[in-house]
Amino acid sequence: MVRQSAASTGVQTSLGDLGTPLAETTFVVLDLETTGTSASNARITEVGAVKVRGGEVLDELSTLVDPGVLIPASITLLTGITQSMVATAPPIEDVLPKVLAFLDSDPDTALVAHNAPFDTGFLKAACERQGLEWPGYPVVDTLRLARALLPRSEIRNHKLGTLAAFYGAPTTPNHRALDDARATVSVLHGLIERLGPMGVHSLEELRAVSKPPSRAQIARRHLAEDLPEEPGVYVFTDARGDSLYVGKSNNLRRRVRSYFTAAENRRRIREMAGLVEGVTPIVCATELEASVRELRIIAERKPPFNRRSRNPERASWVKLTTDAYPRLSVVRVVRDDGAPYIGPYASAKDAERAKEALLHTLPLRQCTHSPSAGAGKGRRGEGSPPGAVGIGWAEPCVLAQIGRCGAPCDGSESLQDYTAHADAAAEAMTGDPARVVAAHTARIDELAADLRYEEAAGHRDRLAAFLNGARRAQRLSALSAVPHLVAARRTGADWETCVVRHGRLAASAVLRPGTDPAAFLASLVATAERVPAGHGPSPRALPGESELILDWLADPATRLVEIEGEWTCPLRGAEAHAELTHWAHGRAAPAQ
Repeated sequence: MVRQSAASTGVQTSLGDLGTPLAETTFVVLDLETTGTSASNARITEVGAVKVRGGEVLDELSTLVDPGVLIPASITLLTGITQSMVATAPPIEDVLPKVLAFLDSDPDTALVAHNAPFDTGFLKAACERQGLEWPGYPVVDTLRLARALLPRSEIRNHKLGTLAAFYGAPTTPNHRALDDARATVSVLHGLIERLGPMGVHSLEELRAVSKPPSRAQIARRHLAEDLPEEPGVYVFTDARGDSLYVGKSNNLRRRVRSYFTAAENRRRIREMAGLVEGVTPIVCATELEASVRELRIIAERKPPFNRRSRNPERASWVKLTTDAYPRLSVVRVVRDDGAPYIGPYASAKDAERAKEALLHTLPLRQCTHSPSAGAGKGRRGEGSPPGAVGIGWAEPCVLAQIGRCGAPCDGSESLQDYTAHADAAAEAMTGDPARVVAAHTARIDELAADLRYEEAAGHRDRLAAFLNGARRAQRLSALSAVPHLVAARRTGADWETCVVRHGRLAASAVLRPGTDPAAFLASLVATAERVPAGHGPSPRALPGESELILDWLADPATRLVEIEGEWTCPLRGAEAHAELTHWAHGRAAPAQ
């Protein structure tokens, strides 16, 4: 592929890789006092919040709240808040909008609390009672952080008062909201200072911390030092040079460094850190190229610490055979046999569900006997031995007897009639699946009306599996039929440009301001990989690669530059029934 360096051209990496620097994050440190411990039954009596950024206090909020219920004596004894103190206080319906406005004042705001689930639980319950939507702020729990970073050998417990004393907080927590929030600010700053040497410098990394980095992680932190801050793929290798793990990022150095910090909590990856001896960076021109290269390398090398995309050859397909009396078969390989295929499916179980969806709709044979010349001409083929009939000279099976098979084996159905069923199956797989959809939706409605919800759910799942496979195959087939396609997507002042041939990424580069577009395009096309045509839905690329390309092409910001041939999908194809692949359980199993 054609690549251009991004280091000297100022490629803007994504926020997902850069994260929000802690120094630029606005932390709203919150504490609540309540009438009890249950968010559904108890009510808020006091709110205290402190807004800090870069270590400086920006603002504070403090107010009592009329809970509208009696305050238990035990709570008054703990907090000092009496019934008379809240009698003239504003109710929560007046306080809550002010609290949310205080939180919403900065787009890079994170909510901080000690034992955060308690405080957020009460705020969410209050929002629900007032008909307000909880904004879903990123939350930092200082209790969880303290438990991860401070062992009992260093501190006797992780209560707020103990931590405040440990970090020398100027405010002593006393079960009053504002004072407790101020003390939590000191604890937060102390924990952040402790995390700095561990490589945690962003809000995303801070929220991911669950325990300190291992010695192996710390010892290998230097592996990220010389990596470029460019988009691409990284490959962790062991002492023998074998690949251990493959990933992609918009900022190689920052992403690799994160594996050796406290933010990396995955057990398998922490285990891998003890085996890593090197990191190989592969700089890519575009995000799409990085995604595709990652997929290809994982499939080729099968690194042991990657779980996804490692064995694409294990995917299953549903095939309609091409013999005289076609039948459905679940297979692992797409052959050049002219047969229609749907898939791929990650599991054989889903492929079987899709197969059952077709068999529920059409009376295709399920036996594995080879068709004979006498099939479909009568109860017994001419010249057959005594007692022998039709396909494979076998007696009609139970499915034929109950009407689930056209039974060409005993002459119940002519070759012409059976061929009509096979043609209908092929049409449903590669074109319009309306017949399968109609049969299943009708049956689901019948079962639901009879309160047979489990059976209805089974039909729903089979229909969804069939539509998913048909949709994937139709989309893949449409793209793989295009011999040459060039598209571009604008990112800032640049244009990410990709050449796609028969569903495979053939070249990728970035058009930058000041470059002659015609010369750039001519060079990119001339040096792109030559990709011949093939057979099947995804002949020249992994299905996952073609789907990455399809998703990139579907981005509203992507523009089609040039194309050879036609890129079309069936007008009434499986895509038209996409909503049924996420069918709500409510239709198949309504509330009882």
